[in-house]
Amino acid sequence: MIDRYSLPEISRIWSDENRFSIWLEIELYALEALAEQGIVPEKAVIDLREKGRFEVKRILEIEAEVKHDVIAFLTNIAEHMGENSRYVHYGMTSSDVLDTALAVQMKQAGELIREKLNALIDVLKKRALETKDFVMIGRSHGVHAEPTTFGLKMALWYDECRRQLVRLNDAIETISVGQVSGAVGTYDHIDPAVEAHVCRRLGLKPANISTQILQRDRHACYMQVLALIGATLEKIAVEIRHLQRTEVLEAEEYFSSGQKGSSAMPHKKNPIVCERITGMARILRANAHAAMENIALWHERDISHSSVERIIVPDSTMALYYMLVKAVDLIGNLVVHPENMQTNLEKTKGLYYSQAVLLALTRKGVSREQAYRMVQRNAMKVWEKNLPFAEVLTGDEELTALLPPDEISAICNLKNRLSRVDAIFKKTGLL
Repeated sequence: MIDRYSLPEISRIWSDENRFSIWLEIELYALEALAEQGIVPEKAVIDLREKGRFEVKRILEIEAEVKHDVIAFLTNIAEHMGENSRYVHYGMTSSDVLDTALAVQMKQAGELIREKLNALIDVLKKRALETKDFVMIGRSHGVHAEPTTFGLKMALWYDECRRQLVRLNDAIETISVGQVSGAVGTYDHIDPAVEAHVCRRLGLKPANISTQILQRDRHACYMQVLALIGATLEKIAVEIRHLQRTEVLEAEEYFSSGQKGSSAMPHKKNPIVCERITGMARILRANAHAAMENIALWHERDISHSSVERIIVPDSTMALYYMLVKAVDLIGNLVVHPENMQTNLEKTKGLYYSQAVLLALTRKGVSREQAYRMVQRNAMKVWEKNLPFAEVLTGDEELTALLPPDEISAICNLKNRLSRVDAIFKKTGLL
């Protein structure tokens, strides 16, 4: 579990104090609606509003005896309210309180996560624009392919994070649902208007239908989205880890003054934040799987999901929040080495122009198979003789009969090869 003391905002959501405060609100709002219907006296509402309080320590003491958290909570309230406490929880079941409160907490956590995701989107936009024209080699299968720019990597992450924001908004809406429907969801002892009032006051929507509980597809959806966002952060982290390898060193995590990388090797600067993000993404996926297992329950309810959720929901929300805090700092302070990008780019002596030459030959009427053979034989000479690709091409009489040196020069030009970078930035809304 993430250290709660390092994440005061989101950890507060999962504190006993916040949880019981929401429970008290639910009971108060239910009493308000019941009083409006004339089912309970207005005095009960006034008493709960004025005298209704709880002590976490006392609730836990009672729970240790009765083995039921909601009963312990109601007992503690009754100790302060007196005789009007008999109207509290009227016609309700424990899950009306538990599930509605959990929805509030998940909504609160989702909104904090959204703030940090927006912060990451902002910093990705800033760094994408800064590095738009930092030319580097693109890689497929880990092997040099064709030129790209570092800014395009950032733009890709920016675009993906914006999709994740849409998913998160949908997940928050999906979970922002409450219920006050009684023991099996039939409203036998309480009017649906009470549920509507409670949910409205809490900023939730009433469930269209429930059993004794809200259905767990909602929670699974929310948890899957958290895992998806974590997977995007992992994707970013893995890329940076690869770029920080000594043989590459095109980008690296900021290494602060006084920071140490290894207990044995004083020279080390390790991508520890990226590795931490990578590892924590696995936890989010595992917890999302557990949430899927919670969907199937016995009849109108069992509590096999409850113990799982008490772990996975707080842990996943706090883990993702922490990962986003770290990701914002990681991207904002990422050290980029354009000079190393240039050095690595030139390791193949311009072989990354091979497809451009191939296509130019086909435009001259050469079959693709013949053009491939012509380009490949020259590419092999580059590997063998360590000469620039353009120079080797201009020495091939068969090829220059079709492509004169000035056309080869235009083809083997980075500016021409990356002429559509701005267009991509415009498509992503960055320009």
